[in-house]
Amino acid sequence: QVQVVESGGGWVKAGGSLRLSCAATGGVPPMAWFRQAPEKEREGVAHIDIIGGTRYSDSVKGRFTISRDSAKNLLYLEMDNLKPEDTAMYYCAAGWRGGGWSRWSQMTNYYYWGQGTQVTVSS
Repeated sequence: QVQVVESGGGWVKAGGSLRLSCAATGGVPPMAWFRQAPEKEREGVAHIDIIGGTRYSDSVKGRFTISRDSAKNLLYLEMDNLKPEDTAMYYCAAGWRGGGWSRWSQMTNYYYWGQGTQVTVSS
C-alpha cells in the first residue's frame, strides 16, 4: 500500500521561510503540493512533472519553489517571504492519473494523498 507522508510544517512570522518535505513509498512519484485553509476548498500550489518542468499558482509564484529528489523519491516545497494568507494545511499528492500537465491543479488527477502538515504564518 502506498503511503505519502508530509513534514516540515510549523509556525513562522510573516516574511519568514519554511521547507516542506514529502516522502512516498512504493516507487510512486510525489508530484504536487496543495493547500487548504479553513472553510476554503483545497487548491493547487505547485507541481513538478517527470522531466522537471514546474508550475505554480499565481498566489505563490516567485515565492515558492518545488523540487524533487528522484533517487530518494522525495518532494520539497521551499516557501519564502511567507504571508498570513499562506496559512493552511499543506498536502502532498502522488501518482499521476494521466492527461496534460495543464490539469495539474485538479485533485482528481492524483491517486494518493498525505495527511497534511500545518503551516501557520503570523502577521
